[in-house]
Amino acid sequence: MTLEKIVKLSTYQKSIAKHVNKYATEGNWKDYTWQLKHSIQDVDTFEKLTEIKFTDKEHEEFKKTVSKFPMSITPYFASLINKENYENDPIFKQAFPNPSELKISRYDMSDPLHEDKDSPVEGITHRYPDRVLFLVSNRCSMYCRHCTRKRKVGDSDHILSKEQILKGINYIKNNRKVRDVLLSGGDPLMLPDDFLDWILTELRKISHVEIIRIGSRMPVVLPYRITNELVTMLKKHHPIWLNTHFNHPRELTHSAREALRKLADAGIPLGNQSVLLATVNDCPRIMKKLNQKLVQNRVRPYYLFQCDLSEGLSHFRTPIGKGIEIIESLIGHTTGLAVPTYVVDAPGGGGKIPIMPNYLISYSTNKVILRNYEGIITTYHEPDSYEPIFCERNCNECSLLLKLDEADETKAIGIEKLLTDANSETSLVPNGNSRLERRNQ
Repeated sequence: MTLEKIVKLSTYQKSIAKHVNKYATEGNWKDYTWQLKHSIQDVDTFEKLTEIKFTDKEHEEFKKTVSKFPMSITPYFASLINKENYENDPIFKQAFPNPSELKISRYDMSDPLHEDKDSPVEGITHRYPDRVLFLVSNRCSMYCRHCTRKRKVGDSDHILSKEQILKGINYIKNNRKVRDVLLSGGDPLMLPDDFLDWILTELRKISHVEIIRIGSRMPVVLPYRITNELVTMLKKHHPIWLNTHFNHPRELTHSAREALRKLADAGIPLGNQSVLLATVNDCPRIMKKLNQKLVQNRVRPYYLFQCDLSEGLSHFRTPIGKGIEIIESLIGHTTGLAVPTYVVDAPGGGGKIPIMPNYLISYSTNKVILRNYEGIITTYHEPDSYEPIFCERNCNECSLLLKLDEADETKAIGIEKLLTDANSETSLVPNGNSRLERRNQ
């Protein structure tokens, strides 16, 4: 019996399940298709299932928000809300519509990262030289209120057909510089296993594609999607990497940890991309605990994103100084594995710009003055004499350091060279053999 079967539903989860269907069982609850079928998509259903009640005025304001930015919450994620203090709950704030989303500031943009402008074919964003973003789904199991792609997610006009996805695959096939493909959306894990398997199989046929990454929030908002069947399918396509999106320690439930365990045990390296959100996780103690818990569950904190300038997110944005404060609270104060890179995804498609506290205080021709996390100021002496290797800038014929292929571990000598099938030699001939010298003459 697996751990996921041993853990019973909470009383609140049972209550929500019974509100959905009085005959609902624990098996229903842990069936991701049941969760998707009963996704909460309107305020009335949310009130009924969670027993959280709003005033008539709040009700109308929420409905106006949903009319512009759709709502979708899995019963699982809704069950994590602290209904006794939902106004301050980080789960509620990420999942439930807020009238502030309708306040569009003068800095807001529908596509702040210019993903559409950097799109050579529909579904592909090609911004960096050797990698592409491949949007293979526009649907998510939950519509995060801080989503940078609010303009697309849930919009039936942006559903990609198999023919459109083939155009993206052909674009990758015809661009040999692309060695890294990131599948995103929406959420790629909203696709059926066999369809995702087909996409991965087609990408694996492309010789210059070295790695495939998947961006998914399923381990956070619908961990039951990480089935044994899905994991077995993903294992066929290694090297596969998966980045997920935990924003708060309360999201790391037993079910979430079990999903992460399955993926990690399958040899899939896991990363996490958090977004810095005002009143959700803009606290050094929260972020430290989150990242420590992630590392404990074999997830490497990868990025801490400054909240994008997408429409309707101004109430989530913090000053960049808050992010630097959080990074200051991590570097040196916890393991380096638990320190993500804090980045601003530059408006206009400029890409990710790392922002870190300043540890370089000053420097001269032979000294560098540095400070550490404690505030200790120290000196690093530069080498008295550094003679760089002269480079003729002819990389194709470099005989110096530029040897990029892996080292050969199969060099055989002597009799072994004749025995091994890795070599074609049939004879060992001593130097100075007069017969062979006559041949050469």
